[in-house]
Amino acid sequence: MLPEAFLERIKYQLGEEYDSFLASLERPRAVALRFNPLKGTAPELPFVKEPVPWEPEGYYYDPDSRPGLHVYHEAGVYYLQEASAMAPVALLDPQPGERICDLCAAPGGKTTQIAGRMQGKGFLLCNEWSPKRARILSRNIERMAVSNALVTNEETANLAKRLPGFFDRVLVDAPCSGEGMFRKEEAAVTDWSQDTVEMCARRQAEILHNAAQLVRPGGRLVYSTCTFAPEEDEQAVAAFLESHPEFAPEILQTPWFVPGENGSHRMWPHKLLGEGHFAAVLKKSGGEEEDIPSAQGEKLPKEWLSFAKELGISLPEGKAVCFGQNLFWAPEEMPQLRGLKVLRPGLELGEVKKGRFEPAHALALWLKDCSCTQSLSPEGEETKAYLHGDVIPSEKKGWCLVKAGEFSIGWGKGDGIRLKNHYPKGLRR
Repeated sequence: MLPEAFLERIKYQLGEEYDSFLASLERPRAVALRFNPLKGTAPELPFVKEPVPWEPEGYYYDPDSRPGLHVYHEAGVYYLQEASAMAPVALLDPQPGERICDLCAAPGGKTTQIAGRMQGKGFLLCNEWSPKRARILSRNIERMAVSNALVTNEETANLAKRLPGFFDRVLVDAPCSGEGMFRKEEAAVTDWSQDTVEMCARRQAEILHNAAQLVRPGGRLVYSTCTFAPEEDEQAVAAFLESHPEFAPEILQTPWFVPGENGSHRMWPHKLLGEGHFAAVLKKSGGEEEDIPSAQGEKLPKEWLSFAKELGISLPEGKAVCFGQNLFWAPEEMPQLRGLKVLRPGLELGEVKKGRFEPAHALALWLKDCSCTQSLSPEGEETKAYLHGDVIPSEKKGWCLVKAGEFSIGWGKGDGIRLKNHYPKGLRR
């Protein structure tokens, strides 16, 4: 049962389309996934169906197939993501080599979508205010083989203070009342009230104000929600433009969004295969850019150099960052991190331990190949055993990249008879 106050407002918003909207909520929900170009060419899978029109890597899938249990999900080959939720990044249109910020990034769907479009080039900051959700975001960044992302757990105001005018594009997928998820999540219905709508609108205004300061002159800001409430959508954008005259609507022609005022677009579930979504595209006018100091890189330890030489690993352009004993490879554009709560400063390479190097799981997922690999059948029993944490037979010696078909899934260490399993204990089935 949908809230009566919500239904009355939707009837006013949609008029003669109201009955079509209600009927759409009774249909089975369309489910989708997005292939990860950072892992290479997408495989052909029997459960993958027709493409999502607004995302080149997006596809609907058979809801009975449970692709989240497939080894390719663990390998980061694809991300399960609601189809309409893929649209704001299409409007953001991130490019390789740019500086991009996803300000409200957990659990990571839009962040990893941005990362795929950046092709490992440039700098991506993904932030989440909730510590628990920030850890989930960090795990998804790892699983999806993203090498050029900094994960922070910060107040948006602190980021705005530290990094004014630093980003070419900023995405604000704001916390909202979630009306567009009523068909997908029962909790969204039970938690809804007009007071919640108004509370979300106040919070969104604060986040948007902080986001505005992060955008460089000439840069793009995309604001999105998964709600239908005008207070959180068109009215929020209008209030922002009134208080931030340096921004103006940017009109983009799209065949899949219903265009509205102030550069806004809506997706309605009775008009497409997806849930409800709203987005607005705003451009910042010219001005002087501020100079933000870059973080200094550190010297790569000899243990890493020896390990990388043995396995034939080459890193992209970037710089080394040490967090205690853990070694990370950060994008060249990464700014200084003092005063920021950082969970992941780039690609985790591994840990130096008493004169030896132990590679990180993140490095295995990022690698497409190296000089020592063990390839397993994606559907085979050895793959299931590996994901369970068992040793597997192998003639390999030393560190070995374990692959399911063409895709890396983790590390093993061989003695010529078997591979000791280094798949993380927290991920084992």
